[in-house]
Formats: sequence, C-alpha cells, structure tokens
Amino acid sequence: MNEVMDGLPDEGPETGALSAPLVQRPGPDATLLIRGASLLDPVAGIDGRYDLLIEDGRIARLGDAGGVEAGDGVEVIEAEGLHVFPAFFDPHVHFRTPGQEYKEDLETGTRSAAAGGYGGVIAMANTSPPVSSAEQIEALRDRASRVASIPVGFSATVTRDMKGTELTDMAELRQAGAVAFTDDGLPIASPRILRRALQYQAMTGGRIALHEEDPELSGKGVMNEGVVSSELGLRGVPSISESTMIGRDAAIAGYEGGAIQIQHLSAVESIEQIRRAKADGVDITCEVTPHHLCLTDEAVRDLDASKHKMNPPLRTETDRQALIEALVDGTIDCIATDHAPHAIHEKEVPYEAANMGVTGLETAFSSIYTELVLPGRISLELLVEKLGCGGAPFDIEPFSLAEGSRANLCLVDLEAEWVVGEDGYESRSVNSWCAGEKLRGRVLVTLADGQVAFRLRSFSLGVA
Repeated sequence: MNEVMDGLPDEGPETGALSAPLVQRPGPDATLLIRGASLLDPVAGIDGRYDLLIEDGRIARLGDAGGVEAGDGVEVIEAEGLHVFPAFFDPHVHFRTPGQEYKEDLETGTRSAAAGGYGGVIAMANTSPPVSSAEQIEALRDRASRVASIPVGFSATVTRDMKGTELTDMAELRQAGAVAFTDDGLPIASPRILRRALQYQAMTGGRIALHEEDPELSGKGVMNEGVVSSELGLRGVPSISESTMIGRDAAIAGYEGGAIQIQHLSAVESIEQIRRAKADGVDITCEVTPHHLCLTDEAVRDLDASKHKMNPPLRTETDRQALIEALVDGTIDCIATDHAPHAIHEKEVPYEAANMGVTGLETAFSSIYTELVLPGRISLELLVEKLGCGGAPFDIEPFSLAEGSRANLCLVDLEAEWVVGEDGYESRSVNSWCAGEKLRGRVLVTLADGQVAFRLRSFSLGVA
C-alpha cells in the first residue's frame, strides 16, 4: 500500500471475510423429492435428468430419473419437463429499509427475490437515513433475522450519510456485518476520498461497489444523450459520464491495490475501460442489469417513466450489443438487477420529474431468457452462471446442486408463458420495466438455505 494520506489511521483491526455475511428468518428445513427434472449447474458441472432428494434442507442424493423412492410423507414434485438451477444471487438491490418502507421493505423485497429464483441478495445502503453506522447494520441484520424470506446481506456507505466528504468507520461497520461498501445512488466525486477508502479497505476487507457517474458531465440529464433525447427535447446524459469515472477509479484502485465493483455497466466505452483495467491486473469486477441487456433508449419514446427511467439510462443499440458481447466473453462478471422500487406517485408524473429506477427481481431470469437465450444470443448455461455468481466479488460462493450442499435452488418451467403484472407482484411496487410484457420461463419453486422460500400460487406439490 502506498503512503497513508492525512486523516487515515495507520493501523487498525483487520477484519477480512465475514463468518456469517447473510441473514434469514428461521424456518423448517425442507424434505422433498424433485423427480425427473433437468438439472443444470455450470459451476459443479451437472447437466442432465435426475431425481433430486432433499433431506433436512440439504441435497442428500442425485439419482437416475425415476430411480429414487420417496419416504412416507415426503413432498414430491413430478418435474419431468422442468428445470432445476442453483438459486441466483443479486449483489445489487434496494429494499428501502429504513425510512422508505412505503416503496419496499425487507419482507416484501425478499419475497420478490424468492419469486425470481434468488437465494441471496445484497441490499444497498442509500436508505433514509443512509446506512453509515454499526448500529444501523446490526438493526438491519436483526430485522432480517425475523422477516427475510431468503438470506440477505447489507452494504454500508463509504462516506458518512453519502455526503462524499468524510469516510465512515469501515472497520467498525465490517465487524458489525457489512458485506460491502458503497455510496450507490451517488458517485464518489472526490478522488482523494476514494483513495483514502481504498487504503482503509486494505485493513477492513470488503469490496467497494461504485456508482460511476461524473456529475459535471451528467448534470441534470434524464436519459441517454443522443438522437432520441434530441428528438424528445430531454436533457441527455453522455456515456462518457460513466466511462471516464471508471477509468479514474480503476487507476486509483490499481495504484492502491484495492478491490472495486463497477455497478450497472451501460456503455461501450465503459467496457473498454474494464478490459484495460483487468489486463493491467486491477482487482476490478463489474455487473450488468437485465434492462441494459434488453432495452435501448428507443424505449423512452413512450415517455413511460415507470418502465424506462433509470440511472444509468438506457443507451443505444451499439451499447447494448457491446454489453452482450462482454457478458459472453467474460468481461462482465455477473448480472445484477439494481431492483429499485418506487411508489406510483413517484413515477406517474412528467418524465423529467419522475424518480429513477425500475424493479427487476421477479423478471430477471425470464426477461433475459426471452430476449437473449431464445433468439440464440447467449446460452442458457451462461445465463444461469451469470445470475448465480453475483456474490463471488464479495466472497460469497455460488450455490451448488452437488450432493451434500445446502439446498439453494429454483425450479423453472421454461415453456411457461406469462404476462408480467397480470397476477400482481410480490414486490410492494409496480414499476417493472417488463410490466405488461409476455415472457417465457417462470420460476415455480425456490429453496433458500434449505427452506422453501417461494411457491407459485398456481403450482402445488404432491405428497407421497
């Protein structure tokens, strides 16, 4: 590490990896048999039809399809024609607790995640107030231990109250259970502050997740700067607002030997910055959202802020195609939803005045499967892998279908067609970027840490 800057302690407790980064409410461990499903686990190398027996919340046996007998009273899913994947993991969600529970809370947010096939998530810290103290982390973990349907981890802010001027006590926050550090929602505008944070990180552990946006360039823009913004007469956000910050922050991280996660990548120039930094040996990871993989700024022509206003904004088709290519070639490490629920009154206003952000947990798999897998742009295996590895940058191993593993999985019907929102949402908010769209592929059942966290209401289990 380079010379410590003024104001940074030169020694302190080393925290490293957390022993229990995720928290979930207690519940009964599942015992059930999934019979004859097609299993796909890219990490464990499992691909084929099996019977999958779960006993006391753990995968007890993988057997030949139709060859495993269920004991008395064991729940049985006749799953021929269905698929089982390791549960997904989202490192970037907004659950709005504390202070904005009218949009979402830990109970509705984790139910929404479970409905999308997720077995774990990391909640962002830009709440009201922002999560800047050990007491807040402890309170959130305590709340999750009572209401969360799936395991959830919590990030803490890099700077106090996200004001960008003073570092939080990262060591204390880490000891309290903070999985990551981020001022997401706002960039860390000061390179000096980011450098100090990365120096502190060397003692505390915990990757710093960065919202990359140069406020001097983005200004008061409300959509991507380009042809569409000009035709609509809306203020634009240039793509270099993102890419120039990535270049700066990657250089600082490389100089300090720090670990950073680039959030919600959106632009072709940003991809080039990521590639360059990785080639130079910088410990940099990045994520992409389903909406940036599937939509462009052409969608904004309807001026539907509920579906199409987010930050970073939807970019051009050139950017979208570059993101897909970067996902395929491994430049992009994982898919994250940036699930951002808002109340109806915050979205059903003139486009310029509407809040930024869309929900995505319940539709992530189905939307990408429909828009990219079925047309042959990416493989099903890649989709399952990239949805499942979101915890890896934060020292959380991907879930597995291997025998002996804790049961974290989702059962999916790839043939099912459904209209988003037609049956309501598990989320408290309705600002889905897929609202009203017909999608293929639907999650039927989700198990998280050995518990049945979600069952589609129209799908029932049998009993032997």
